[in-house]
Amino acid sequence: MHILVPSYTIETHKGFMKHDFFLIGSDNVELTELFKMQKQLDAYIKENNGVEREVFREKLLALTVELAELANETRCFKFWSRKGPSTKPVLIEEYVDSIHFLLSLGILKGMDDLKQWPEGEEDEDLTELFLRTQRAVLDFGERQDRASYESVWILYKAIAETLGFTADELIQAYREKNEENYARQQRGY
Repeated sequence: MHILVPSYTIETHKGFMKHDFFLIGSDNVELTELFKMQKQLDAYIKENNGVEREVFREKLLALTVELAELANETRCFKFWSRKGPSTKPVLIEEYVDSIHFLLSLGILKGMDDLKQWPEGEEDEDLTELFLRTQRAVLDFGERQDRASYESVWILYKAIAETLGFTADELIQAYREKNEENYARQQRGY
């Protein structure tokens, strides 16, 4: 049984179905602007909160939490429930929440010279993609090298493709969330 949800289709209890009409890699996503914006936000947060120590572990944990929040909103693993996923805007917002931390971790480890979204082919159901991405994030936390960092990006691309996000949607959502994060800092979030 298939349920039509705004802008994407899911197969009940099996996760999202991949779309042929969109590949982030084919849009050749430029990461330079996102790294620049994230670096500025990180500096603002550091200054605004008087952070003087390394926060890699905290950001790594934040990334795993945000990834889990995205999985929860997709409901792809909830075989016991008939309720469908959250709306596409909610899913995109959760997705870019985690991208903020993925970019930030790359900045901390000097990998912000990554100009394009790394290419790779992943063809799994959404539940498996989330599990593999969690493992890849933790692997990057241990190894802290470029190969493991790029592996996380490749898996994030596969999640975006499976959810039917376009590169333009993700970049716009990132910009909006980035602005919101500044506003939150100003409000003492």
